[in-house]
Amino acid sequence: MRRSPLHDLNDDLGARFVDFGGWEMPVQYQSVLAEHRAVRSGVGVFDVTHLGRFALTGGGAHATIRRLLCNDIDRIDPGRCQYTMVLNPDGGVVDDLIVWWRGPDDYWVMPNAANHERVMALFAAEPDCKVEDLQADTVFLAVQGPTAAKLIQDVLGTTPGRFHNVAAETEFGSVSLAGTGYTGESGAEICVDADTGGELMRAFVDGGATPCGLGARDTLRLETGLPLWGEDIDETTTPLDANLGFAVSLDHEFVGRDILLKQTEVGVERRLAGFILEEKGIPRRDYDLRTTGGGAGKVTSGNISPVLDTGIGMGYISPPAQAGEELEVRIRSRWVQGHVARPPFHETK
Repeated sequence: MRRSPLHDLNDDLGARFVDFGGWEMPVQYQSVLAEHRAVRSGVGVFDVTHLGRFALTGGGAHATIRRLLCNDIDRIDPGRCQYTMVLNPDGGVVDDLIVWWRGPDDYWVMPNAANHERVMALFAAEPDCKVEDLQADTVFLAVQGPTAAKLIQDVLGTTPGRFHNVAAETEFGSVSLAGTGYTGESGAEICVDADTGGELMRAFVDGGATPCGLGARDTLRLETGLPLWGEDIDETTTPLDANLGFAVSLDHEFVGRDILLKQTEVGVERRLAGFILEEKGIPRRDYDLRTTGGGAGKVTSGNISPVLDTGIGMGYISPPAQAGEELEVRIRSRWVQGHVARPPFHETK
């Protein structure tokens, strides 16, 4: 099992570890609830070194980005980041990821941890493209929360705007960071050399950041309504099924485009919907869903929202449900009342 270069530091900080896709990573330090609330109210720091990341350069890099990804990189400029997806020929989501456009023919591609090798191989097989695996020699940190930007500025002397990326020379060496994250809060994801990553994480903790594990990261992303690959999206779901049409540009050619064009013409048969429970109960994956509009489906992700103190989740419903529609989740032997809601759930009144 692989370990982050920060494993010993995480252990010293009180981490409990779990196997996450072949990596021994912190699931929590204090408690998931305390860490979740720290990110919502202040600032937390996550060791997310298990996440995929590779550099893509070469004269064919730009054309490859456009052909393999359903969003259009030409929507943005160098110095920006873009959420996008790799699709299969049937329009299914092979992976959802972030691209950092760093400069001419210079990109960083950030796949999910489970798909790092597969996605990197797809890009490496394209003509006039050079791929460099960044995972082995770097540490990846996420600093998230309402006060994250100030802490990042204090520690590194710079902080990126939302979906911008910057590189800086610091006392921790060369650091690359982007205004992205998986919590619904402001902050940045930061890539630094493995030799100095521990010093940087310690500096964030000493500056007031709460160490946070993957347990809180999952409750935060669910509360924000961000899909998780392998649960809410996979190769059987298209971006339009998953309400991710904002990350699709049909104005350029890409793998899977023909299927999405057909879906825009005839509509989707099912759609990923968020929901909030009005009675006690914890919705779990594969629990049955039904709506007053005659829709039915299964929960894909569910848990208790620490902010709302009630059950929340997402699931595919066919035919697609509308926000505000009454909904029930079968939890064990009873149907628990709720309603369809648009995330982010913690901002829903």
